[in-house]
Amino acid sequence: MNMPFVREQGVGPGVVCFHSNCSSSGQFKELMDTLGSHFHVLAFDAYGAGKTPAWSRSTYLSLSDEVALAEAVMLQAGEPVILVGHSYGAAVALMMALANPARVQAVVVYEPTLFSLVNQVHAAPNGADAMRVVWKAGAQAVEDGDLDAAARMFIDLWSGEGTWENTPPRHKEAILVAIRDMDRWGSALHNDPTPLSAFAELACPVLYMIGKDSPLPAHAVADVLVPVLPRVQVIEFEGIGHMGPITHAAQINAAIVSFVTRLG
Repeated sequence: MNMPFVREQGVGPGVVCFHSNCSSSGQFKELMDTLGSHFHVLAFDAYGAGKTPAWSRSTYLSLSDEVALAEAVMLQAGEPVILVGHSYGAAVALMMALANPARVQAVVVYEPTLFSLVNQVHAAPNGADAMRVVWKAGAQAVEDGDLDAAARMFIDLWSGEGTWENTPPRHKEAILVAIRDMDRWGSALHNDPTPLSAFAELACPVLYMIGKDSPLPAHAVADVLVPVLPRVQVIEFEGIGHMGPITHAAQINAAIVSFVTRLG
């Protein structure tokens, strides 16, 4: 079993946090500080992020592989556990919940990027097209050795045109390392075989957050996924985009705290 790098804080019911692409467990520092007084919070680095080694096998990375990586963290957290995820991490958190219904008390997600679900419901062209184009073009840029171009496409899609240009050099360095896995992320999210109907069996409460200013692919996933979740609460944030958990951490974290403290 692989063991990722894990940040850990607090004592109480377990909470496991799954970060977004081009990020790391560090994105949850403020949430950990807030929840740590009443919860045992663990945030881990996914493959190739932060201090966890990159995926080294010749096969394509799948969401099931990401779930397997998180298993050791789940064991540390104990049962039952609350899962919190953002973007790619939210997709993995939902897959973890499907695989472990008896162990998961609730799931909190901000814009899970399960584009495979959009593809199941709507033949291309569809709402996931913008990400599909960036995935293919970005993967080609990585293959050509132009990591800057790949990062620009990815970051500007999710955070707005010009964001990459204005990203501080110290932040760019980590992103340029992570972006090498762009083809793996894209494949995992667009090709996951889990049927949409599987999520109708997810019996635990789900808090599904979305930013009103987020790009179409994030809303396209919500449009197909939210209606099948049996116990879902949806919060749409005005004036916030896909990176809301980072750019508007206080607001997003307040919603998370409110939700998890009412679980009982």
